[in-house]
Amino acid sequence: MRIPQKYYQRIKRGIRGEKQSELKQFMEEPTIKKKYKQQWSSYNLAQTQELVMFQDMLVELVDSFITVNKPLWKRGNPFADFKDMIFCCVMRVYFEKSCRRSTSYLTLAKGKNYINKIPHFNTLIKYYRNPHMTQALKYLIEKSGLPLKELEQDFTVDSSGWATTLYGRWFDVRIGKGNRRRLFMKAHVCSGVKTNVISSVEVSGGYFNDSPFFEGLVKATRKNFDMREVSADAAYLSRHNMNVVSEAGAVPYIMFKKSTTGRSKGSLIWHRMFRYYEEHREEFLQHYHKRSNAESVFNMIKRKMGTHLYSRTYNAQVNELLCKCLAHNICVLISEIFENQVFLDFEDQEKLIIHH
Repeated sequence: MRIPQKYYQRIKRGIRGEKQSELKQFMEEPTIKKKYKQQWSSYNLAQTQELVMFQDMLVELVDSFITVNKPLWKRGNPFADFKDMIFCCVMRVYFEKSCRRSTSYLTLAKGKNYINKIPHFNTLIKYYRNPHMTQALKYLIEKSGLPLKELEQDFTVDSSGWATTLYGRWFDVRIGKGNRRRLFMKAHVCSGVKTNVISSVEVSGGYFNDSPFFEGLVKATRKNFDMREVSADAAYLSRHNMNVVSEAGAVPYIMFKKSTTGRSKGSLIWHRMFRYYEEHREEFLQHYHKRSNAESVFNMIKRKMGTHLYSRTYNAQVNELLCKCLAHNICVLISEIFENQVFLDFEDQEKLIIHH
């Protein structure tokens, strides 16, 4: 039996009206926003004292690096210059200025004897391209997280991109002709869930896959921290990555895909985690969603030190991005000094004590 058109229109209007009323009722229901307590007195002290403490802690970190790695830098430019250049490169990123404009800021550092000489801006650009800087900055990033080893047990792995001023050629399949797209760099980061400190980092071109960097990040973190959990999204899902976390003594909470099966294929931890995911989905997701803190890490870096890289060569972009990560770790340490009374001494790792 065919419904007449006029009745059909009435039925249609009635269905639409029901949906609108349901939507209106949903919009009128009060939404309870989850609030997090903030220690405003500690936060205010950390923010107001950050610049002075940042420079003091950076100098102390660089001095500890010089003491341990001095034999590596006997060739080339004088060793004291290299120490000053690490300080200047990190401070330029912290101020989020170009090499030319940061010269006046470095004058203030020279006046307080943080550096021996104010470098020319071309010298600053040259040192960003120095491949030895990469090794030094990675060492400093890992060492800067050590004071928080007693606070951090749960970690998350993720990556984020930083835009550059360069463009590359590519072929647009949709329109069938060549085009240009902006090149960007990607930071692959393992970070703590509680303090958002970066425990290890790798930098690559923007179009590299994320999963191959997972093993190196976890192993670098394992050297300095007692790991309990590692959470990551489905981009890192593989039996090999599960085994890496298990061998580090931690539990992997990596999101499974819809097409994933529980076949172990030699990986016992894969089978166990898949069963846990299927039978206790809510509990699994509570652990997995700790990975959202990785977004907080990237947001903190980009809001404070920018979303773009000034450098134009690959090595310089890698070092500039590593400088941002090191500056972020120092800012985290300053916050923890006031919030959790962290006392640190980079010269003697046995003196790294945390008082709650």
